[in-house]
Amino acid sequence: EAVLYASLLCIAAGVLLIAASYAAYRRRVKSLETLRRTICVGTEGLPEPRDRTEELYQELIRTLSRERARLESAVDSDRRDAADYYAMWAHQIKTPIAAMHLLLHQEQPDKDALTAELFRIEQYVEMVLSYQKLEGDSSDFVLKKRPLDEIVRGCIRKYARLFIIKKLPLNFRETGMTVYTDEKWLAFMIEQILANALKYTSKGEISIYAEGKALVIEDTGIGISPEDLPRLGERGFTGYNGREDKKSTGLGLYLCKNICAKLGHKLIIESTPNVGTRVKLLFADSTMLYD
Repeated sequence: EAVLYASLLCIAAGVLLIAASYAAYRRRVKSLETLRRTICVGTEGLPEPRDRTEELYQELIRTLSRERARLESAVDSDRRDAADYYAMWAHQIKTPIAAMHLLLHQEQPDKDALTAELFRIEQYVEMVLSYQKLEGDSSDFVLKKRPLDEIVRGCIRKYARLFIIKKLPLNFRETGMTVYTDEKWLAFMIEQILANALKYTSKGEISIYAEGKALVIEDTGIGISPEDLPRLGERGFTGYNGREDKKSTGLGLYLCKNICAKLGHKLIIESTPNVGTRVKLLFADSTMLYD
């Protein structure tokens, strides 16, 4: 009888403990199910951890939540920047189109002016396509050994008409350099630099030559304010000249900086207001050979 009595007491105590533990477990599961249905972006409301294992799991959940929030913020920022750029691009491309309409309604349209406006449209289209490629998950970079002078001459031929229209002389001294680069993207960078030089230079000349391991494109234009130089190449930054011009997006130098980073090159800009600007494309030792 004593053994039976003790056994019954142990069984009763065990049942009570199991029942209490099960009730606590059910309350915990119910609170987690409620939290699962209502949780959105935060980890507030997690129950107090019962041991070190649960504490580590909750810390892992909070870490993943913070990382997800960071990635979502970065994606939203990129989406807003892209939307802002496309809106600006659509607004700005209307300007040369409207100018062409006005020129075409003249009795004797100015062919040089039409050519210049058409060239601007082509630049805008090429820039937005390049923006899409660089901002995408993949790019079409193909590194090959290429003569630098051949690439530069191709860019000069493309802009020759604008040099003639603006009556600006071009001083091109052959570099004799061979570089490992992507010909298409390097040409895009040189063209963007030439376009800026032509836009902000009304007298003097534009020079292209080698300086050590760098290709230099120098103009005698209006120059750049010293306070703007450190921020050149930031997305959407146009500086004082861009604000005055009202047609600049700042995207050209932003794309050049990104392309340089991917190709292993470096972009250096030196400028003095009302004197001119020197833009240097610096090629690393591993990407440059001399003929």
